[in-house]
Amino acid sequence: MEKKLTKSNDRVIAGVCGGLAEYFGIDISIVRIGYVIITFASCFTALLLYIAMAIIIPDKNM
Repeated sequence: MEKKLTKSNDRVIAGVCGGLAEYFGIDISIVRIGYVIITFASCFTALLLYIAMAIIIPDKNM
């Protein structure tokens, strides 16, 4: 079975971090904490990346 990156149903905002955690097989909390740290370190540039991923990555139902 081929792995596909999709948004997670375990979502806080859009399910992007949950989808990344499922795709890479790691804990969702680690992804969320890491993403918050990266967002602050990049002066909120990573927030634009999150918005783009929320638009581009398909939902699981598709």
